[in-house]
Amino acid sequence: MNSAPLVPMIDLLAAVPGNRGGGAASGSAAHRRAADSRSQLLWLAFGGGADQGWMRMLRPGFRHCFAGLRDEAGWTVLDPLSGRLLVTRLAVDSGFDLPGFWRRAGCRVLGPFVPGAPARALPAVVPLSCVSLCRALLGPAAPFAVTPYGLFRRLEKNFRIKENVLYNCDGRG
Repeated sequence: MNSAPLVPMIDLLAAVPGNRGGGAASGSAAHRRAADSRSQLLWLAFGGGADQGWMRMLRPGFRHCFAGLRDEAGWTVLDPLSGRLLVTRLAVDSGFDLPGFWRRAGCRVLGPFVPGAPARALPAVVPLSCVSLCRALLGPAAPFAVTPYGLFRRLEKNFRIKENVLYNCDGRG
């Protein structure tokens, strides 16, 4: 028999600045309140070398993708590595140009996107990969893709169309 004392569960959502109260007891809407409490923008970066043998099958320059979320306090980077998920809050000013830094480092960057709303249906059962994480951040309307290049190609096509529409609406084109 385990004699370790029972530790009460901490309500992590209650600790989120700007959270409007509640927590796990309020049901499935709790995680939405935490996401709604801060306006976030999402950037996706594509790049990477073949640090594992099987990655050589992927298109050079598109062997990995990762994400950066910006809120009013700064940047959080989500990087799904082989075997683990790295989530890092960067110690930089909130105005730091992370997408520009990634571009200067040789990555292809798309964004900003607004992170997607929670899915209303059962989630798809897919293995955790860099592509599945980025698609999950984009939400249920994210385009289907298996490889980083496939995701980049589909997002770039949609992003370019949106940019052209916004550009033409400004009366500059």
